[in-house]
Amino acid sequence: MTVWIVVVVVGLVSIVFKAAGPVFVGKRTLPPRVESVVALIGPVMLTALVVTQTVGGDQQIVLDARLPGVAAAAVAVWRGAPVVVAMLVAAFVTGLLRLVS
Repeated sequence: MTVWIVVVVVGLVSIVFKAAGPVFVGKRTLPPRVESVVALIGPVMLTALVVTQTVGGDQQIVLDARLPGVAAAAVAVWRGAPVVVAMLVAAFVTGLLRLVS
């Protein structure tokens, strides 16, 4: 039961944080430096999540077939592929390496 209380509280706090920006800033424009930082928050958080899920293990770093898969997806995105195609490339490379090893 306490897990669900934590989940609800974290969800409510997230909603409050997301709503706080438009409420406090309103129609005012942010300084360019702040706008550039805000624009980077999403990609940085996504990158942190991908890296954590790729090499994170139980109290250790795990280097397995997922890392080349993520690298292949990064190259695909860098070359201009849509995100769905990059995900398929990552799955294919990871699966192929797991099949071979």
